[in-house]
Amino acid sequence: LAAARVLAMGFSHMTTSHHFLLTSSGGVIQVSANEAGDELNRRQIRDHLQKAASDFAAGDFGMPLSVHGGMPAGVDAMQTRGAAIRYQYLQTDAGGRVELVSEDAQARAAIHAFLRFQIVEHRTGDSLEPDPAF
Repeated sequence: LAAARVLAMGFSHMTTSHHFLLTSSGGVIQVSANEAGDELNRRQIRDHLQKAASDFAAGDFGMPLSVHGGMPAGVDAMQTRGAAIRYQYLQTDAGGRVELVSEDAQARAAIHAFLRFQIVEHRTGDSLEPDPAF
């Protein structure tokens, strides 16, 4: 499974850190290179997250399907409620992040289900509850 994740994500799962954060407005997917001087992983992370944001906005969730070998929870509703969700890529010093934002309660619930699936699958240890600070 680890080799499949590298191919699907385009960067090493072992030399990067993933975080999936639930927020009151949706959530955040954040990936960082573990080493400050790791320009290759930073570039690969940024390419991956830019593509993910673009694909998700177009309703294409093939990337998580190929990473996980099955469709993550929440995707059906995210596709159905797609017009109500904004996906924004942002570059960070160590990599990048995608913010998933919606004012629609059903879309937010789907985003939360999707991110909870990612937290469990990637074993990030991130909270399964929305952070009230966001």
